[in-house]
Amino acid sequence: MTRSLMDRRALFASGAAAALLAATGVSAASMPKAGGRLRMALSGAARSDTWGQGDGLFMQVARQGLIFDTLTEIAADGTLRGELATAWQGSADGRVWLVDLRKDVLFHDQRHMTARDVVASLALDGVVEATGPHQLRITMDAPAMDLPFTLADPRHVIRAAHAMDDGIGTGLYRLRRFTPGQQVLAERVADHYKGRSAGWFDTVELVSIPAQQVRAQAMAEYLVEAADLNDGEALQSYDDIALLPHARGVTHAVSRSIAMPLRTGQHRPLDNLRAAERWWLA
Repeated sequence: MTRSLMDRRALFASGAAAALLAATGVSAASMPKAGGRLRMALSGAARSDTWGQGDGLFMQVARQGLIFDTLTEIAADGTLRGELATAWQGSADGRVWLVDLRKDVLFHDQRHMTARDVVASLALDGVVEATGPHQLRITMDAPAMDLPFTLADPRHVIRAAHAMDDGIGTGLYRLRRFTPGQQVLAERVADHYKGRSAGWFDTVELVSIPAQQVRAQAMAEYLVEAADLNDGEALQSYDDIALLPHARGVTHAVSRSIAMPLRTGQHRPLDNLRAAERWWLA
């Protein structure tokens, strides 16, 4: 198999100082502090939401970086890195990919993650098969040179094959309460494979607030620390609330009591859906 330009080893070898910061997801200006609670008011929830379906922002944030992991991750500065995958290599035409998986990963019910779980979880335009307990072969129907980036998408979180719809993942936070369309409450996994390189809050709570005006009011009354918004006018006079990524192009508001990496992604609101994993109390 010919080494692809998307080979993870080659990608990492080309990094410099910025890539070292991306490896932990933190800025050099402010080191993270462990502890506390993050409360987020989000749109897009529905009473029909399950861990297997429901693509609103609420469930996307609940899945990625909170309850579940993906094979790869777009780091805070926009670079690609492995998460449940440790290495990948593609054929010259981008159709066949070999993926190595981490061997030290436990689901929240203490069962080990294997290639079987990944095969059960991934829905791609191709064939995903296990070639060993921690190895995969992905054969795409058409060339897919960007597959490593695709695997970082929240549609491709890895769930437990033995409990696909039970909210049992490998993420930094273990589910404690899930009320569809209303609330997710999760607590930090003490012995997570990422150690203390990410996930600094003790608990994270997501609350569903469909109306933007009410989400803004929840921020103004300090009932939550973050909310998704596309109009920050109601909060512009609050010096202790930041409108991100900037006041003229708001996607979310965050309390200034929260710290985050110096550079964060702007592809999606809330730091590419991984706010719970990357932010910390200042």
